Amino acid sequence: MAATSMQANGESLAAQQPVEPPVRVDDQALAPPITSLSITPTPAPVPVSPQTDRPILEATTPAPRKAGSNAGPPHDIVVVGRKALAGDPLRSVNATAFDATEAVDKAFVGPVARQYKKTVPSPIRRGIHNFLYNLREPIVFVNFLLQLKPGKAVETVGRFAINSTVGAVGVLDIAKRRPFRLPRRSNGFANTLGYYGVKNGPFLFLPLVGPTTLRDLIGGGVDRLMLPVAVGKPFTSPTYTIPAGVLGALDHRSEFDDTLKDLHDNAADPYAASREFYLRRRQAEIDHLHGRNVDAILGPGGVTEPPPRAAMPIIEQMPTAEPSATAVQPVVPEPARP
Repeated sequence: MAATSMQANGESLAAQQPVEPPVRVDDQALAPPITSLSITPTPAPVPVSPQTDRPILEATTPAPRKAGSNAGPPHDIVVVGRKALAGDPLRSVNATAFDATEAVDKAFVGPVARQYKKTVPSPIRRGIHNFLYNLREPIVFVNFLLQLKPGKAVETVGRFAINSTVGAVGVLDIAKRRPFRLPRRSNGFANTLGYYGVKNGPFLFLPLVGPTTLRDLIGGGVDRLMLPVAVGKPFTSPTYTIPAGVLGALDHRSEFDDTLKDLHDNAADPYAASREFYLRRRQAEIDHLHGRNVDAILGPGGVTEPPPRAAMPIIEQMPTAEPSATAVQPVVPEPARP
């Protein structure tokens, strides 16, 4: 009875106390207001060279600004990724061979070639150049046949016949003039391999050979054996091979003197510049066989002639002052061998 009375009193007191309504919490009131939303896009990855751990970059000429445009200063550098043309797993060995070759070139080969260019009259040098390259026309002819290009093969035979007769055994390039207008084209077994999809293989820099790749080294060896095997003497005699080799080296070195100066003396990394220049020109020659327009890179005579000065790629220059923190230094190019 007493318990029942106490329970009734407790319920009476609870009923007399006011009950506060539940408080509704607004989630938006607790969060700070969003004033703006910024989404930063993820940049596309830039290819990185596995040998140098540096991005493979290429500088391109910007398009001209339109009047009233706010697109930025007119000398912006546009950087795009470019696929590496050949690996360089032997970079340390190649760089050592490059440095040794450079030392010999600066001490002996370069001065002799420049003296040759200075003292020997231009018509005589041009005649030697034409004679040596006329002897390569049979090699060019065979490889055009292997590439299933009979039209160019016939033109090559025509060039060889005209220059070997009317052109005084190739000293005069009569075939390129009117009425024939048959231009000289470079070709070789390395080009045939590349035309059918054989990759460059590792890049190599060899003494007496210079920049090359495994594919080009094999192809060049086949080219050099073609005339001695097919014809024999005088192409197997030292009385021909030694003078022809010396004159060919002097001719090539003197022709490419300005190009090599840009690549070796004016570049921050002469080895990398020479490698890239060689690989790009060789790839351009193979692309040309597939009908792609690369004449501006190759020049009229392909890789057998230096490129026009206007077609020389932008090279990372030796720094003359502290570079800007935002400056982009593109890495590029390498000398071609006939």
